[in-house]
Amino acid sequence: MSNKISRFLWKAAICFFGSTFFFVVLFRFMPVPVTPLMLIRSVEQVLAGQELRLKHSWVSMDAISKNLALAVICSEDQNFMNHFGVDIKAIERSVEASKKRGRRLRGASTISQQTAKNVFLWPGRSWIRKGLEVYFTILIEIVWSKQRILEVYLNSIEMGNGIYGAQAASRHYFQKDARNLSKTQAAAIAAVLPNPREYSANPPSPYIKGRIHWILGQMGQLGELNL
Repeated sequence: MSNKISRFLWKAAICFFGSTFFFVVLFRFMPVPVTPLMLIRSVEQVLAGQELRLKHSWVSMDAISKNLALAVICSEDQNFMNHFGVDIKAIERSVEASKKRGRRLRGASTISQQTAKNVFLWPGRSWIRKGLEVYFTILIEIVWSKQRILEVYLNSIEMGNGIYGAQAASRHYFQKDARNLSKTQAAAIAAVLPNPREYSANPPSPYIKGRIHWILGQMGQLGELNL
């Protein structure tokens, strides 16, 4: 009996790794057409009796302003080019900050982790979900380049209510293509990423204006982005 269970678990593990590796390799070359979060948000809208809203248009990295790429790195993950998916130092800083403030641990998710979560997983805080997030993060760091990770991130991340990706966000907030975003406009989009359904890049709230100012300062310090 134990041998049968062992064989079953071994076959299940092989099937899991094989299927997940297949999709990671597939999306290294092909655009991600839809993410689990897009589907979940759409179902939530339908169940709430709201008008279905899903704006998403995939564009290549060449069609996205370098200003936006730099802005999201400054806002979300300044060590993106140097870590291997998980930023240990950022986690340590987040833990220390949470201890001092007496609040629940938050933040410290890298762009690679956010990409893995958005493309392959569902929202949640369970240990199983977190474990899978680490697994997919390491996998995309091995199979994809940093440029590809950033390209998928900028095309898949939620940037507003029913707004996904740089092109859709640029058209929605500023009525222009993603390639034409100014530094301030790019910083405005990056500023709402912690909570894109609560905040708007245009017009920005006082809080978002403060974040825009901070992100622009970080962009000036970090300088030109080389991918």
